[in-house]
Amino acid sequence: MNKAVIFGAGNIGRSFIGNIFSSNGMGVTFIDANAALVKELNLKKEYRIIIKRNNNTDEEIQVKNIKAVHSSETDKIIKYLAECDICATSVGQGALPKVLPLITKGIKIRNMQTSPPLDIIIAENIRNGADYFRKVFKANGLSGDKAGLIETSIGKMVPLMTAEDLSDDPLVLHAEEYNTLILDRKGFKNKVPDFPEIRAVENIAAWVDRKLFIHNLGHAASAYLGFEQNPEKKLIAEVLEDDSIKLKVRKVMIESAAALVKEYPADFTEQALIGHIDDLLFRFQNKALGDTVFRVGRDLPRKLGRDDRILGAAGLCLKHDLSCREIIDVFHSALQFEASDQNGELFRVDAEFIREFSASGSKKALTNLCSLNPVSDKELIEVLLRVF
Repeated sequence: MNKAVIFGAGNIGRSFIGNIFSSNGMGVTFIDANAALVKELNLKKEYRIIIKRNNNTDEEIQVKNIKAVHSSETDKIIKYLAECDICATSVGQGALPKVLPLITKGIKIRNMQTSPPLDIIIAENIRNGADYFRKVFKANGLSGDKAGLIETSIGKMVPLMTAEDLSDDPLVLHAEEYNTLILDRKGFKNKVPDFPEIRAVENIAAWVDRKLFIHNLGHAASAYLGFEQNPEKKLIAEVLEDDSIKLKVRKVMIESAAALVKEYPADFTEQALIGHIDDLLFRFQNKALGDTVFRVGRDLPRKLGRDDRILGAAGLCLKHDLSCREIIDVFHSALQFEASDQNGELFRVDAEFIREFSASGSKKALTNLCSLNPVSDKELIEVLLRVF
């Protein structure tokens, strides 16, 4: 049996990447820092994914041929890396500095054993992930060309699980039906796996930006505009029942799509992107998924950053002399975002961000908190300030 190692046994790691590998006959080893989760995975050696559909019966998927290793067991992890056929990371950018030195050691052992190069699927929500990996590898004494660095566009929606969801089965995950993994064909050192769920593309940068500036932007717009108009509604699907909100969100996404067509004319057409937008809006309205306004909107310091979904899309519109009025409206709605979790708690860093933004004054906040450059982002700053 072919072997896969996945760093991160969270929502995407298990419901998406692990499921794809396992369903195509691979044995999967998860590496995770959650000791209780690792113990439970090793006890059961399988877990369930419940596919949630609107007005349709749920589908249950059993993921087998799995085991887990705690992130502290470094010798064991390096051994598995030296022996595996493919690797993936899904830990979040904050944890990568701890993960990548381990991967470096595994690759060095593979090189001594004259094993095939290790292909690493970067299932992280970061742009230019391959460059980031190369820099860390180089700092740890490894040439970046010794591994396949495969960037991805992760479009699968997996909601946070509630305590009630996990009461009977702490490993169960809910997910939507969408199960396509878009990845960079050019990043592979070995043959691209012939899995039906994989779509290998030639220009991954275009697809990463499509995810960020249409999917992520539209999702965030649903949360911020929806909360502003209907703060009592808890689910993304519920706020989109308001046709005026749904129409506004669609306009936001179409505004960004126009810029993507200009930026990547060889990859996208207006018609294809509008079809993608309408499919996303349908998926966002999956009430059975239970995705909350709180989950989608939280983490303002990241989501209102210069290169993220809102300001990044606005900047791309201005680059191509296109309107970004609808996108700017989303930014201002985000500054009023005070959705709470199931316990009625605000996301602490968001409350601090909004307070600091207000106290700093708009122009200073845009540069200090959102990382806009007073020179290169002058036009974007001016556009934002016009509507304060």
